[in-house]
Amino acid sequence: MDHLLIDLHRELATTRRVLERYPSGQGEWKPHEKSRGLLALGTHVAQIPGFGATILTTPELDVMTRPPQPLDDSAEALVAAFDANVARLEDALASTDDARLNEKWTMRAGPKVLISEPRALLMRLMLVNHMIHHRAQLCDDYRLLNVPVPSVYGPSADEPI
Repeated sequence: MDHLLIDLHRELATTRRVLERYPSGQGEWKPHEKSRGLLALGTHVAQIPGFGATILTTPELDVMTRPPQPLDDSAEALVAAFDANVARLEDALASTDDARLNEKWTMRAGPKVLISEPRALLMRLMLVNHMIHHRAQLCDDYRLLNVPVPSVYGPSADEPI
């Protein structure tokens, strides 16, 4: 399993740094009318590690039955939620073996199957890649709001070498 998630801890640490920069009180801001509000996006990023734990510990998820997870419009609330979800993920990883990773996991919307693939693939796609994608959206929004963007894979304009 180590080879699958070799960069997971680095990506989690980077994501936490991005959430620490969240501009409290700006949650309703959107870069475009079709975009998510900043708080909705930040909340989603904070919850993705918990989704990874769900993939590892349940046979499936019906997204129609998930309760909404509103958070306070603050960096502190987002980081606290993220840390709690990372703890859930770490617990799930500690009790997961390669056999479990090879089992299929299913996400559905009511009776409609959205995806059904081995957990190993979903951990890469729906945990790591998904988190990186939305974290990048947050960084782009931060730039538009004039919030200092942290270094992610190298220097940023706000954190040069």
